[in-house]
Amino acid sequence: MLRLFLIWAVTVAFMEGFAYVMHRWVMHGPGWVLHKSHHEPRAGRFELNDLYGVIFAIPSIILIYGGTVAGWGDWATAVGVGVATYGAIYFGFHDVIVHKRVGHTYVPRSTYMKRIVQAHRMHHALESKEHGISFGFLVAPRVETLKRQLADSQAQLRAPAGVRQAGSTDLRV
Repeated sequence: MLRLFLIWAVTVAFMEGFAYVMHRWVMHGPGWVLHKSHHEPRAGRFELNDLYGVIFAIPSIILIYGGTVAGWGDWATAVGVGVATYGAIYFGFHDVIVHKRVGHTYVPRSTYMKRIVQAHRMHHALESKEHGISFGFLVAPRVETLKRQLADSQAQLRAPAGVRQAGSTDLRV
């Protein structure tokens, strides 16, 4: 049982690194065709970017099936559940807490929660897909570091919501 717990825990931790790589070099690269919708005002309940959740759920489903039905071994189930666990954590943090896609009254109070929420909001502060900052979801640099990165960035900062020009992007973060 300890072995399965360790496989699960390592998988959850690994997924943060995997998510960083995917966000930085795929979603803000060739996958921008889907991810761009996340950096624009959402019209309706869903956005094209939500397809990434479906895409990333497929390996988890396959691994859980392989471990529970196809006889691949309990390691496959542990890895599949680890991927699914990270997906649930991501959904709770990113979609519920940060982007408020589900109504709630939670206010981040801990230093950690304030930092990761602020880091994600700073990620959305830039106008383009290039020169971004803060691509992680559950691990983020200190806010002072992110502020320096924003100041050094070659990308244009978004104007505050009250001073946006007609036709500019308004983000609900």
